[in-house]
Formats: sequence, C-alpha cells, structure tokens
Amino acid sequence: MGPFLIKRLATLLATLAVASVVVFAVLELLPGNAAEIILGDTATPESLAALNTRLGLDRPPWVRYADWVGGLLQGRTATSISYDTSTAELIAERLRVSLPLALMAMLLTVALALGLGVYAASRHNRAGDVGVMALSQLGIAIPNFWFAILLILVFAVQLQWVSAGGFPGWTADEGGGLWAGVVALILPAVALALVQAAILARVTRSAVLDVMREDFVRTARAKGLSRRAALWRHVLRNALIPVLTVGGLQFANLITGTIVVENVFVLPGIGRLVFQAISNRDLIVVRDVVMLLAAVVVLVNFIVDVLYAVIDPRLRHG
Repeated sequence: MGPFLIKRLATLLATLAVASVVVFAVLELLPGNAAEIILGDTATPESLAALNTRLGLDRPPWVRYADWVGGLLQGRTATSISYDTSTAELIAERLRVSLPLALMAMLLTVALALGLGVYAASRHNRAGDVGVMALSQLGIAIPNFWFAILLILVFAVQLQWVSAGGFPGWTADEGGGLWAGVVALILPAVALALVQAAILARVTRSAVLDVMREDFVRTARAKGLSRRAALWRHVLRNALIPVLTVGGLQFANLITGTIVVENVFVLPGIGRLVFQAISNRDLIVVRDVVMLLAAVVVLVNFIVDVLYAVIDPRLRHG
C-alpha cells in the first residue's frame, strides 16, 4: 500500500503544480493588462501605474508566480481589490456555506442513486427498472436551476415551509443557528442532488448488472445465498469502482459548480463569490478561487484512487 500511496501522492503534487502554472498563465500572462481590465478604459495613467505597483505587475512574471505560489504554501494570500481583505478570509467565509451544501447534496445523491440503481438492476427489464430509468432520464434532461425554482414555488411560496432564499448563519450571533442553517440549505441541496442522483443511479444500475453476470455471483446463489444477500454483500462492493469514479467527480462538481443554484437561493457561497469577483473584475479573487477549486478536484480524485485500492486490492498490487 505504501508505494501505491507514494505514487498517487506524487501525481497529486505534480498535477497541482501544472494547475498553478495554467491558472497563473491564463489570468496573468495572456495579452492585456490586469490593471486595465480592473479599472476599465477610462482609467488615468496615474491610477494604472499605482494599481500595477500594488498588484506587482511591474515585476517579471516568474517573480510574481513564485511570490504567489510561495504565499499559498505559507498560507499567505493577496488582498482583494473590491473587498479590501485577504482572499483566504473571503474563501474561508464562503466555504462555510458551500462545503456543507455540497456535503448535504452528496449524501442525498448517494442515498438516492444507490437505492434506485440497485432497485432497478434487481428488476431488470421489469416495470421498476423502466420507471427508474425514465425518472433518471428526466432528471438528467432538466437543469438544476429549474428544479431550484420549482422547489421555491412549491415549498417556499405555496406551502411556506421554508424561506425562499438567503442564509441566516450557523450561530445565534449571526441571526440564525445550526438548525436554521441546515433548513436554509435543504432546498438548494435537493435541487443539486436530483440531477446528480439521476446520473449516478444509471451508472450504479449498469455496474450492478455487469457484476450480477459474473460467475462468483452464480456460485454464491448456488450455495444457497438469497438474491438480496448476494446483491448487497457481494455484487454492490464489486460494482463500486465505476460508481466511485462518477461520485468523486460529482462531489468536486458540487463544490465548484454551484454558481447558478447559489444565485437562485441568494446563498453567500463560493460560487456566488466567483460570480461577484468576475462582475467586479477582481482578478486576484478569481485567481485564488480557481486555484482552490482545481486543488479540490485533484484532491477528490486522489481520495477516489485510494478508495479504489481499499475496495479492490488488485489495483494497489498492480
């Protein structure tokens, strides 16, 4: 297991290094001046010169890159132009909303997808299978922001069970509390989970059907193991590798791709921060957020690789 982890960790670090170069190159080295983009065409030469000095754009690119990466490694980030605070504080504040939202949505996704996928596979070509596949196709076809609007109309406007948007905070000092924060994230989590669960349910069904045709499953059934026991004790574990692959990508997507849903529910999350930073031309915030999101994707893929080895020992020995 040790060499396997070392190899995967080396791949993770190399990927992060390449990602940092790409992010820096796209936002710093492409034609155009970041100060001009931030201040606009009407900026005076004096204001452009002052902002160039503040952003360090008067220094060579390799010096700016080394300073940026070195600062990240030391936990030191630049100051946002539009918020006048460090990007680390901004990101940490917004992750207090986006991370719990992604976790809630992922838990709902896994619960729905595994249950529906296994149910459909166990009733292959019967009414239950056809019904689950029809629902999953509908879930894939309809965008999550439409689900979000529909949920607001039903549960916030008609039934008035929850608020239509906003986030009260996790503590009483912020005007909310733990339960109030969870309630505020239920509808956004459901809106995100419905689409992801539809995709993962189809993957689960296909993977379970493939494993059910294997010889060891027929042997287990021939030894007297019930269909349900064989399904949950033997088939599902061996079908988890493709499910983990898609699930890991979905979790990364739930953290990095919630811009639309967070704007529908007016949530102060990481997606809304990116949207506001782009609107304000705050490239410093955009750069650090994009790097964070790239790191999340790489880290999730690393965790999925480790889980592969836990589920199937042949992978780590190979």
